[in-house]
Amino acid sequence: MKRSLTAKVRRMNRLMGPTTLTRKTRSFQDAMTGFMVDSALAPFAAFIPNAAKPRKADVSQTSRKRGSVAKQRLKAKSLKPNETARSPGDEASPRIPTGARYITRKHNGTTGSRAFKLYLPASRPKQPKGLILMLHGCDQTPDDFAVGTRMNLLAEKHGLAIAYPAQTEGHNSASCWNWFKPDHQARGAGEPAILASLTRKLMKEFGLGRESVFVAGLSSGGAMAAILADVYPDVFSAAGIHSGLSRGTARNVISAMSAMRSGGTPGDIAPATPAGPNPTRRIIFHGDTDSTVHPSNAPIIVAAAMGDEAVPTKEIKRSVRGRGYARSEYAGPNGAVLLELWMIEGASHGWSGGHAAGSYTDTKGPDASAQMVRFFLENST
Repeated sequence: MKRSLTAKVRRMNRLMGPTTLTRKTRSFQDAMTGFMVDSALAPFAAFIPNAAKPRKADVSQTSRKRGSVAKQRLKAKSLKPNETARSPGDEASPRIPTGARYITRKHNGTTGSRAFKLYLPASRPKQPKGLILMLHGCDQTPDDFAVGTRMNLLAEKHGLAIAYPAQTEGHNSASCWNWFKPDHQARGAGEPAILASLTRKLMKEFGLGRESVFVAGLSSGGAMAAILADVYPDVFSAAGIHSGLSRGTARNVISAMSAMRSGGTPGDIAPATPAGPNPTRRIIFHGDTDSTVHPSNAPIIVAAAMGDEAVPTKEIKRSVRGRGYARSEYAGPNGAVLLELWMIEGASHGWSGGHAAGSYTDTKGPDASAQMVRFFLENST
C-alpha cells in the first residue's frame, strides 16, 4: 500500500460524491475522513516552534510514517513547546472566582445541537454586559481553550458572559470545526446555523443586542469565526480571528491542505450576507512564521472583508518582551476602524499571549485576548 496521500484524498472525495452509498461504503467513507483529518488536518492546530520559513511547511512529515491515529496525534502534540501530550484526565480546568458560574449546557436547535460551557461573571451573573462566543481549535476542548486564552479573567473584569461550544470527535474526528466543507460555509445550515442559534438564545436570555455580541476563534475555530462574521452580521458585531482562514478558501480536504500550506483564494461561494450600515468588525492575529496555517491567509481575510484594493489608514510597529509586531488599521467611510490586522514576528501557530497550561498557546505575546476584548468593546454602543 504505497499510495500517496493525494491519491488517498482523491479516493475519499470520489466516495463522497452524489451517488447512493451503501452502509459499508458510508462506514469506509467515515473511516477515511477520520484518517485524513487526523493525519493531514490535525496539524492545523499543531504549534511548530522551529519552522524557519512558513512556505516550506507541508504535510509530508505527517504522511511519511502513517501509524495509528493515536500515534499521529501524539506526534503532533510533541511538537508544541508549551504543552506535553496529555490525556483528557490531565487537562487543566479553569479557575472560577467566588460568585462566578461555569456551567455545562446543551443547545438544541432545528439545525443541530452542541454542548457548551458558559462562564457568567461574579459581578453580573444574571445580566452580563456582553457575550463572546469562543471557538476552540482542533484537538481542543472548551476547558482547555478557556485556560489557554484566559478569557474568563477578562470576562470577570468587564462583566461579560463567555460561551465555549464543544466540537467533538463525533462532529469531526480531530474535533475541528468543519470550515472547509461547503455545507458549513453558508447562512441557514450546518455549524454556522447551530452557532448562530445558540448565540441568539443566549442573547434573548440575557437581554443583549447585537452591538454587545462577539465571536472569536483559533485555527479551525478562527476560520469558523470568519464564516460567522460573513454570514451572520446581524448576530455578531465583531469577530476575532486568530490563525484562521477566509470563508471559501477550501471546498474539500485537498483544497484545505493547499490553503493551509500556501494560502487560499475564496472560490465560487454564496456572497456574504449584506450587513447594512453596521458591518461586522474584525480583528485578526497571525504569526509570520506559522507553518501550519500560512500567514498569507491573514491578508486574504482582510481583502475579503475590505476589498482587494484596501490600504491601511494607520500602521503601527511595536514590540513586547522583545517580540515585534505590526498592527494595521482599516477604516470605513466614516473614519471608524472596521478591521485590525496584527502580524506577529517569530510567532507560529498558537494563541498569542496565552497561558502555558492550555494547549496551542504562545506565552510571549502580544496578548490577543486583551486586544480582542478592547477592540470588541471600544466601538460597541
